[in-house]
Amino acid sequence: MATAQLTKGQNGPLPLTDLSISVEVAAAADLAALLVTDKSTVRSDADFVFFNQLSGPGVRLQPGSDGRPGVLAVSLTAVPADITQIRAVVALDAPNTTFGQLPAPIAAVIDTAGNRIYEYRMEGLGSETNVVAVEMYRRSGNWKVRAVGQGYAGGLAELLTDHGVVVNDDSSAASPSSWPTHTTQQPATAADIRTAHGEQKLSLEKREKLDLRKRQVAKVLLGKGVRSIRARVVLVIDKTGSMRHLYNSGTIQRVVERMIPVAVQLDVDGRLRPYLYAADYAELPDITVDRAEEWAAEYLHIRGRHGGIDYAEIGGSNNELPIMREIIASLTRHTEPTLVLFFTDGGFRERAKITALMREASALPAFWQFIGLGHADYGLLHNLDTMAGRRVDNAGFFAVDDIDILTDTDLYDRLLDEFPDWLRAAKSAGILH
Repeated sequence: MATAQLTKGQNGPLPLTDLSISVEVAAAADLAALLVTDKSTVRSDADFVFFNQLSGPGVRLQPGSDGRPGVLAVSLTAVPADITQIRAVVALDAPNTTFGQLPAPIAAVIDTAGNRIYEYRMEGLGSETNVVAVEMYRRSGNWKVRAVGQGYAGGLAELLTDHGVVVNDDSSAASPSSWPTHTTQQPATAADIRTAHGEQKLSLEKREKLDLRKRQVAKVLLGKGVRSIRARVVLVIDKTGSMRHLYNSGTIQRVVERMIPVAVQLDVDGRLRPYLYAADYAELPDITVDRAEEWAAEYLHIRGRHGGIDYAEIGGSNNELPIMREIIASLTRHTEPTLVLFFTDGGFRERAKITALMREASALPAFWQFIGLGHADYGLLHNLDTMAGRRVDNAGFFAVDDIDILTDTDLYDRLLDEFPDWLRAAKSAGILH
């Protein structure tokens, strides 16, 4: 069996359910596993596998000897349904030693016959003493592996607390001997809730509603380990004729209202950067907290002339290529991360060209979250996670029959599920700095 070589951020399918993970290191080191939920945090100490706790649900550490890291044996069928990722962590146990002083460590995924299915040589490490090497993760009902190679500037303490582990006062040292055995979930604090210009103009009722939604967004981001991230938030809305009922019912207006808290928590100015598209597209004025209702009344239409824009020129049928090219062109003018929220009811027909554009965009600082509205054939969008030829997995997709019955908790969980993973992969691949 040929061994597939992965580079940073790359992923591949896991066709087998019983596998093991090893990491070769040219120094004394320990291997551990963090079994995390879709919030990127452990549920309890049972989900933290290391030399003081050799087994967790579906994962067992087989300790090494003479300072070798050992092996993680994984039975994917035994992993609980609410565990979405298994992250393999390797930590140096040699004083005053960093990965940058050593040959590049090699992580491997191995089948029960000893065949190496995947290898990942972690090039480019520097001052790190602990690294998330690879992760196994669920996607669309199947398991995949991703090459991570992500070290933490704050050391072991930062890595563990980002995953919901409570560390002892002396556990900032790199040595795995300080790893704790008890865990907890980190709550969002008042400092995590951001405020955008204009919120003071809202009524008390609207401020309270916005605050609840901001807290939910902050909770998701915190749970995924991206507490302080700033990113541009681009909103793309389908304006084709088949969307008419969603405009007439006010659904699209409510979608925009629910996207504003995402921008407040992420965007440096707390603004949404909106586009409407069909056969062509129109870039619209930014959406701000205090003028969201006026903006919706002015611009959320299928036909007519609004805000000086002739909506007939945008068209009434699908062609995603112009709007996607516009967004890709805009990314070259920005270095910060961009989150593209793309709402559509389907109709992506130019599959080869759109696939090529997504490959091109994978080298740029943007994650594309596609959201399907209503009952439709989304075709290409279902295959985003298995699309080959990209530097990193730069897109996600989910569909909802009726977005109005989706709670804010569920909506923001789905909306922001893959974005933090992309951030880490993009940093590892040098797309973000």
